[in-house]
Amino acid sequence: MTDDAAFDDVARYNQEKWDALSRAGVAYAQPMLDLDTAAALHLVDPDGVFAAHHVALEGADVLCLAAGGGQQSAAFALLGATVTVFDLSQEQLARDRQAAAHYGVHVDVVNGDMRDLSRFAGDAFDVVWHAHSLNFVPDVAQVHGQVARVLRPGGIYRLSWNNPFTHTVDEGSWTGEGYLLSYPYVDGRDVNELYPHWTVEGADGQVHKLEGPKEYVHTLSTVVNSLAGHGFVIVHAAEDTGEGVDPEPGSWDHFMQVAAPYLTLWTRYLPAATAG
Repeated sequence: MTDDAAFDDVARYNQEKWDALSRAGVAYAQPMLDLDTAAALHLVDPDGVFAAHHVALEGADVLCLAAGGGQQSAAFALLGATVTVFDLSQEQLARDRQAAAHYGVHVDVVNGDMRDLSRFAGDAFDVVWHAHSLNFVPDVAQVHGQVARVLRPGGIYRLSWNNPFTHTVDEGSWTGEGYLLSYPYVDGRDVNELYPHWTVEGADGQVHKLEGPKEYVHTLSTVVNSLAGHGFVIVHAAEDTGEGVDPEPGSWDHFMQVAAPYLTLWTRYLPAATAG
């Protein structure tokens, strides 16, 4: 439960939209109910960052931040972590409860805005695994400040967000030769103004066209400088270009291979190393 009075207009709007997207069966709200430990580890760490940095997940305190949907929370629990999942949408969190019950594991489920983690004590977590959700708040520094407070020194903070160079472009801009860059590269641009609807194919195969949440461009310099300013040191980076083979030009799979729409950074919280 949460106090809705603590939500601002953006949070209330996005909560409503994410509840609707979850009910429609958006991919992020389809719980993963066939995981074993190998698949769980690949889901939360496909590049082996935890092992490379000697981070043991067994017994670790993990916060799955803005990560409802019954996916990562279940994976970390299967790997032996003590898991808290925190999300704006109660519909999303219902999937985490479903997944936890399916596997017979315990997951603490908390409803709230990623910009306010005040319900957690300082230095509460060894890992903050931030789902692909940073673009749904207008100010990344608010989030990074909150993460820095609740993450233990040396802890891992993993985050993913839309590639800002291509965030205002989609597969519909295909010209026959390429994808059009049409809008200024501006931090904080409301992408919802450009693409107000999401097309969602649910698990039942039904296709729904729904109003999307508020979504903002966050430039590379904004994100990296905010991380550095809050004591985080980047230890690994990844770009998602999809896995399609010879995809049709103008399709989403083809766009992914040309434009790499998602960026992921893995960091360690080392405030002493970044002081000054």
